[in-house]
Formats: sequence, structure tokens, C-alpha cells
Amino acid sequence: MKQIPVYLFTGFLEAGKTRFIQETLEDPRFNQGERTLLLLCEEGEEEYVPDNFSGKNVFIHPIESEEDLQGPYLEALLKKTRAERVLVEYNGMWMLDSLYQNLPEGWVVAQEFLFCEAGTFVNYNANMRQLVYDKLKSCELVVFNRCPASLDRMEMHKIVRAANRRCDIAYEAPDGSVAYDEIEDPLPFDLNAPVVDIQDGDYALFYADLSENMEKYDGKTVRYKGMVAKSPRLAADNFVFGRQLMTCCANDIQFTGLICRWPDAASLSKGQWVTVTAKVDLKWHKGYGRRGPVLTAERIEAAQPPAQPVASFY
Repeated sequence: MKQIPVYLFTGFLEAGKTRFIQETLEDPRFNQGERTLLLLCEEGEEEYVPDNFSGKNVFIHPIESEEDLQGPYLEALLKKTRAERVLVEYNGMWMLDSLYQNLPEGWVVAQEFLFCEAGTFVNYNANMRQLVYDKLKSCELVVFNRCPASLDRMEMHKIVRAANRRCDIAYEAPDGSVAYDEIEDPLPFDLNAPVVDIQDGDYALFYADLSENMEKYDGKTVRYKGMVAKSPRLAADNFVFGRQLMTCCANDIQFTGLICRWPDAASLSKGQWVTVTAKVDLKWHKGYGRRGPVLTAERIEAAQPPAQPVASFY
């Protein structure tokens, strides 16, 4: 089946999506006349000027409601326009799952960009955290528009990195000049220490970094506080060790943990708080059904719950 590349542009009203897409379609390096379906999922103040597009085979189609994002409907639009690629100006108030779960077979998101108005981004995050996180978690580039040099970028940087540690961040000044984020994000623990001590407030960052960069933890000895979880599918000397983690809001709290081997695992109680010192080995385990980090405990001590039992990035 022929693959259809999808270019996804997300963000809230007046964030600069329309202008960027207009400029992209005016650029002959991107638009050389390929048949392009442009899906508009919201209507802002700016309007497209198709006469300025570099290629003339751009078919603009409005998506009136989130319910219209259905595979058969999208397939019919593609067939009608005979488009070779799709651009989506997405509604910031819609969750991305509505799109990703309904993309027709063969439609593949090639690039995902998020556009934010620098002056309102922090307030949006404070008041609509779930929607902001939804747009941050999978984007490849975040562009902060209308960003004066006087604006403190650290708070924006921290919000982005709490959701996505891999995307690029760009700051566009009112004069159109662009600067890329070069703020380093050193880990709050020493990976080169004989024992890597993870403080209670750093569990979320540790778990996220481990999930994204498992290889660098292979062979390390770590120490941190967590809860005991049991599963009948695991061997008698295995348990799951971790914490409840909130990535976005209270609705998405879930237990995150690692398989841990300990000869006296049966003596531990479900929900018990302990501090574990363990070696990390990256290997296949049936509990994961794949290769993953397995802890071999060297020491387990009873512990009191942390001041904030639910870990978060804030």
C-alpha cells in the first residue's frame, strides 16, 4: 500500500500555524506542484492565499467537528483530490488521539510541529495543562512566536522538557529572527557515581530518562524509594518496584515500575514503601514481554512514604 505522508501542525488560536503553513506552501523547495490535501480543523483570523502557493495543486478542506475525523471520510477526501500528501492544521482544543486513532491505513505522520504564542503559553499550561501536554508529548519542534528577548525562556523550556525531552525548541522574535534553545538539561543525579542516588523529587525524571535511554543505565547500581507491587505472573523472587506517576494531570496518574529480583520478595507486602539498592541489567524478561531494565536488589530497607507520594515533573 502506498504511504501518504502527513504533516501535522498543532497549537492554539493565533499561535502562528496558518502563517507558517502559508509560507511553507509558498516555498518551492517544499511545494513543487505535488497534489496536497490541506485539512483545516479550526478557523482563525488569518486566511490562506492559495494564489501565492508555489504549486497550484493544493486542495483546502475544512473539518467542522472532531467527529468528522473518521478513517472512511478521510479516505474519501484523499480519493476525491488524488492527493499525494496531507497537511493538517489541527484544532488545539481537540485531543490528538482523535486524529491518530483514525488515520487511514497508509497515512503516516512524517513531521509534527507545535506553535505557541510566547506571551500566553505559560497561562495556557496552567489552565489547560492536559491539552498543552497532549500537543507537547509527540511533537518534533516547538515554535514560540512573538518572543521578545526580554521574556524569560527558562519557564517555557521547563514546561516543554517535562513532557518531551527530545523535541527542538525555537524562539521567534517579533522581527522574525529565530533562535534555537540551547539550554542544557543536566540530570539531577550522577550517573557516574558508584551508586546512583535518586532523590524522591527526581523519580519522574529518572523514570522518563531511563525509558528513553535504557542503554546508558545498563550495569549501573541505583538507589531510590518506591512501592512494592505484586503480580501472579511473576516468579516468586520477582516483584515490581516503582511509584505512581502523574505526567499531566490527576486523570492520567498511573503506576510506573521496574521488575526487581530479590530472594525474599515473598516477605514484602503489596503497597509497602521501601528503599532499594539494585543493579540494573538490560535484558529480556517475560514480565515486559521484551528486553527491558531488570533490577537485581542488593539491599532493601523499609522506608516512609515521600512527602509527595505521587511523583511528577513539577
